[in-house]
Amino acid sequence: MADLDLLHISLSDQLLYGFAGEQLSVRLPVSTAANGAGELSGSGCTPRGLHQIRARIGDGLPKGAVLKGRRWTGEVWTPALHEAFPGRDWILTRILWLSGCEPGRNRMGEVDTFRRYIYLHGTPDSEPMGSPLSHGCIRLRNDDLLELFPRVPLHCQVRIEEAACPQWQVARSTQEK
Repeated sequence: MADLDLLHISLSDQLLYGFAGEQLSVRLPVSTAANGAGELSGSGCTPRGLHQIRARIGDGLPKGAVLKGRRWTGEVWTPALHEAFPGRDWILTRILWLSGCEPGRNRMGEVDTFRRYIYLHGTPDSEPMGSPLSHGCIRLRNDDLLELFPRVPLHCQVRIEEAACPQWQVARSTQEK
Protein backbone atom coordinates (compact mmCIF):
# COMPACT_ATOMS: atom_id res chain seq x y z
CA MET A 1 0.00 0.00 0.00
CA ALA A 2 1.18 3.48 -0.86
CA ASP A 3 2.09 6.08 1.72
CA LEU A 4 -0.60 8.66 2.37
CA ASP A 5 0.22 12.27 1.59
CA LEU A 6 -2.90 13.96 2.97
CA LEU A 7 -5.18 13.24 5.89
CA HIS A 8 -8.43 15.22 5.98
CA ILE A 9 -10.20 15.15 9.35
CA SER A 10 -13.81 16.26 9.26
CA LEU A 11 -15.18 17.60 12.52
CA SER A 12 -18.75 17.54 11.18
CA ASP A 13 -18.85 13.87 10.19
CA GLN A 14 -16.14 12.65 12.61
CA LEU A 15 -14.22 10.85 9.87
CA LEU A 16 -10.60 10.73 8.77
CA TYR A 17 -10.07 10.55 5.01
CA GLY A 18 -6.61 9.44 3.84
CA PHE A 19 -5.35 10.21 0.34
CA ALA A 20 -2.49 8.78 -1.67
CA GLY A 21 -2.14 11.32 -4.45
CA GLU A 22 -5.73 12.28 -5.24
CA GLN A 23 -6.98 8.75 -4.56
CA LEU A 24 -9.12 8.24 -1.47
CA SER A 25 -7.45 5.29 0.19
CA VAL A 26 -8.68 5.24 3.80
CA ARG A 27 -11.85 6.32 5.59
CA LEU A 28 -11.91 5.84 9.38
CA PRO A 29 -14.20 6.96 12.21
CA VAL A 30 -12.63 9.30 14.77
CA SER A 31 -13.55 11.20 17.91
CA THR A 32 -12.47 14.83 18.15
CA ALA A 33 -12.90 17.35 21.00
CA ALA A 34 -16.02 17.45 23.13
CA ASN A 35 -15.41 21.23 23.32
CA GLY A 36 -15.59 21.56 19.53
CA ALA A 37 -13.20 23.38 17.24
CA GLY A 38 -10.70 25.95 18.47
CA GLU A 39 -7.04 26.75 18.50
CA LEU A 40 -6.41 28.50 21.83
CA SER A 41 -4.07 26.83 24.30
CA GLY A 42 -6.00 25.37 27.24
CA SER A 43 -9.32 25.34 25.35
CA GLY A 44 -9.63 21.56 25.09
CA CYS A 45 -10.68 22.10 21.47
CA THR A 46 -9.48 20.45 18.26
CA PRO A 47 -7.43 22.92 16.18
CA ARG A 48 -8.42 23.61 12.58
CA GLY A 49 -6.37 24.30 9.49
CA LEU A 50 -3.36 22.80 7.82
CA HIS A 51 -0.97 20.74 9.96
CA GLN A 52 1.80 18.22 9.40
CA ILE A 53 2.93 15.09 11.21
CA ARG A 54 5.88 16.25 13.29
CA ALA A 55 6.62 13.00 15.16
CA ARG A 56 5.66 9.32 14.92
CA ILE A 57 5.78 7.62 18.32
CA GLY A 58 5.25 4.01 19.36
CA ASP A 59 6.39 1.98 16.35
CA GLY A 60 6.75 -1.63 17.50
CA LEU A 61 4.78 -1.24 20.73
CA PRO A 62 1.97 -3.71 21.42
CA LYS A 63 -1.65 -2.87 20.64
CA GLY A 64 -3.07 -1.06 23.67
CA ALA A 65 0.33 0.15 24.94
CA VAL A 66 -0.33 2.97 27.42
CA LEU A 67 1.58 6.16 26.57
CA LYS A 68 2.10 9.00 29.01
CA GLY A 69 4.29 11.99 28.20
CA ARG A 70 4.87 10.29 24.80
CA ARG A 71 6.60 7.35 26.52
CA TRP A 72 5.38 3.82 27.07
CA THR A 73 4.53 3.23 30.72
CA GLY A 74 5.11 -0.52 30.31
CA GLU A 75 1.36 -1.08 30.71
CA VAL A 76 -1.06 -2.48 28.15
CA TRP A 77 -4.66 -1.28 28.46
CA THR A 78 -7.19 -3.72 29.94
CA PRO A 79 -10.68 -3.15 31.34
CA ALA A 80 -9.23 -3.77 34.84
CA LEU A 81 -6.55 -1.09 34.32
CA HIS A 82 -9.24 1.26 33.02
CA GLU A 83 -11.31 0.67 36.16
CA ALA A 84 -8.28 1.32 38.38
CA PHE A 85 -7.79 4.79 36.83
CA PRO A 86 -11.23 6.32 36.29
CA GLY A 87 -11.28 9.55 34.30
CA ARG A 88 -7.83 9.02 32.79
CA ASP A 89 -7.45 10.31 29.22
CA TRP A 90 -6.05 7.14 27.65
CA ILE A 91 -3.44 7.56 24.92
CA LEU A 92 -2.85 4.12 23.49
CA THR A 93 -0.90 2.17 20.86
CA ARG A 94 0.69 4.96 18.73
CA ILE A 95 0.95 8.75 18.50
CA LEU A 96 1.05 10.91 15.37
CA TRP A 97 1.98 14.32 16.82
CA LEU A 98 0.66 17.33 14.91
CA SER A 99 2.37 20.65 14.23
CA GLY A 100 0.48 23.61 12.80
CA CYS A 101 1.56 25.10 9.48
CA GLU A 102 -0.32 28.43 9.68
CA PRO A 103 1.38 31.09 11.86
CA GLY A 104 -1.19 32.93 13.97
CA ARG A 105 -3.88 30.30 13.32
CA ASN A 106 -2.39 27.03 14.60
CA ARG A 107 1.31 27.77 14.93
CA MET A 108 3.26 29.88 17.45
CA GLY A 109 1.99 31.88 20.39
CA GLU A 110 -1.24 30.90 22.15
CA VAL A 111 -2.46 28.80 19.21
CA ASP A 112 0.49 26.43 18.73
CA THR A 113 -0.85 22.92 18.01
CA PHE A 114 2.54 21.27 18.64
CA ARG A 115 2.95 22.90 22.07
CA ARG A 116 -0.65 21.95 22.88
CA TYR A 117 0.34 18.27 22.40
CA ILE A 118 -2.39 17.54 19.87
CA TYR A 119 -2.13 13.98 18.53
CA LEU A 120 -3.85 11.34 16.52
CA HIS A 121 -3.78 8.43 18.98
CA GLY A 122 -5.44 5.18 19.96
CA THR A 123 -8.15 4.95 22.59
CA PRO A 124 -9.89 2.11 24.47
CA ASP A 125 -12.29 0.09 22.32
CA SER A 126 -14.99 0.91 24.87
CA GLU A 127 -14.87 4.58 23.79
CA PRO A 128 -17.36 5.49 21.05
CA MET A 129 -16.21 6.74 17.67
CA GLY A 130 -18.19 9.21 15.59
CA SER A 131 -18.94 11.44 18.58
CA PRO A 132 -16.77 14.36 19.72
CA LEU A 133 -15.55 13.27 23.18
CA SER A 134 -11.79 13.94 23.34
CA HIS A 135 -9.86 16.67 25.18
CA GLY A 136 -8.62 18.12 21.85
CA CYS A 137 -6.83 15.23 20.18
CA ILE A 138 -8.14 12.99 17.41
CA ARG A 139 -8.90 9.54 18.80
CA LEU A 140 -8.95 6.40 16.65
CA ARG A 141 -9.66 2.73 17.26
CA ASN A 142 -6.39 0.91 18.03
CA ASP A 143 -6.81 -1.49 15.08
CA ASP A 144 -7.46 1.44 12.74
CA LEU A 145 -4.40 3.28 14.04
CA LEU A 146 -2.23 0.19 13.59
CA GLU A 147 -3.37 0.05 9.94
CA LEU A 148 -2.89 3.80 9.41
CA PHE A 149 0.43 4.38 11.22
CA PRO A 150 2.83 2.68 8.76
CA ARG A 151 1.24 4.59 5.86
CA VAL A 152 1.70 8.06 7.39
CA PRO A 153 5.21 9.47 6.90
CA LEU A 154 6.75 12.37 8.78
CA HIS A 155 5.57 15.70 7.36
CA CYS A 156 2.37 14.17 5.92
CA GLN A 157 -0.15 16.99 5.55
CA VAL A 158 -3.18 16.92 7.86
CA ARG A 159 -6.12 19.23 7.19
CA ILE A 160 -8.66 19.58 10.01
CA GLU A 161 -11.86 21.31 9.03
CA GLU A 162 -15.41 21.59 10.29
CA ALA A 163 -16.76 20.68 6.85
CA ALA A 164 -17.03 17.15 5.53
CA CYS A 165 -14.36 15.96 3.14
CA PRO A 166 -14.48 18.03 -0.05
CA GLN A 167 -16.84 16.21 -2.40
CA TRP A 168 -14.61 16.73 -5.44
CA GLN A 169 -11.90 14.64 -3.79
CA VAL A 170 -14.25 11.79 -2.90
CA ALA A 171 -16.03 11.93 -6.27
CA ARG A 172 -12.75 12.06 -8.18
CA SER A 173 -11.27 9.13 -6.27
CA THR A 174 -14.33 6.91 -6.79
CA GLN A 175 -14.43 7.73 -10.53
CA GLU A 176 -10.83 6.59 -10.94
CA LYS A 177 -11.49 3.11 -9.49
